[in-house]
Amino acid sequence: MAETPAIEDKLARLRARLVELGSVLVCYSGGVDSAFVLAAAHAALGPRAIGMTAVSPSLAPGEHDEAIAVARSIGADHRLVSSNEIEDPGYVANNPDRCFHCKSELYRIASQKRAEWGLAAILNGTNVDDLGDYRPGLEAARLAGVVSPLVDLGFTKADVRAGAAAMGLPIWDKPAAACLSSRIPYGTSVTRERLSQIGGFEAALKELGFRQVRVRYHGEIARIELALAELPRAAEPAIRDAIVAAGKQHGFKYVTLDLAGYRVGSHNELLVGKSLRIVN
Repeated sequence: MAETPAIEDKLARLRARLVELGSVLVCYSGGVDSAFVLAAAHAALGPRAIGMTAVSPSLAPGEHDEAIAVARSIGADHRLVSSNEIEDPGYVANNPDRCFHCKSELYRIASQKRAEWGLAAILNGTNVDDLGDYRPGLEAARLAGVVSPLVDLGFTKADVRAGAAAMGLPIWDKPAAACLSSRIPYGTSVTRERLSQIGGFEAALKELGFRQVRVRYHGEIARIELALAELPRAAEPAIRDAIVAAGKQHGFKYVTLDLAGYRVGSHNELLVGKSLRIVN
């Protein structure tokens, strides 16, 4: 993806904003948004920018490993911390405000580490396209005083990908990711066992070559969402058999394929007035 004058201008303004902040802790999940912020912060501030990744059962093992690898490729100071949202009854209950409890724990830890590491501000990777979605975590960020430089400077998701490509980030086109708890329907409690079951099955599907994957948990039933372009391959006899075997290996009695394909936050479709946009 070639750098455009518009992106070049936005990158310059992002660098200026980061220099203005002086020193930052970037809440870095390993996704393209937070990786882009970390890369820009490292370029602007060097050792005064630190990436912090919260490790918990809701972080898929593959995401953990990729976050480390990408931070290493950036050259940024990257630190792993333990997050204990799984101990919070409000998070475990898995009501529609689950993300508020999760992000509140993340930003509580970040606030402690910011002070401990002598940094001026906490940053996240929220971009303007996130603002129209139902994301209770945004309220947690507001309450914690977290800075969202991509929102402040008008970066869309497309801008983030263009900027990440211009900076040479290998994950500039990485599919959207979300914590494993987002795969569990509201009202069904979040447990370590369920998160492990979902994460294991998703990892198996990626090993089969699928790129955009969600395993939605419905008790004994796994509802798989794939990118629409990947659906035909899933129906090929050998691949279909491998998918079913992997699902049963990870504790699901029935393995189903959602013909509507992958879309962001499909469990939110049951929340009147709060459904996320469908993404093909």
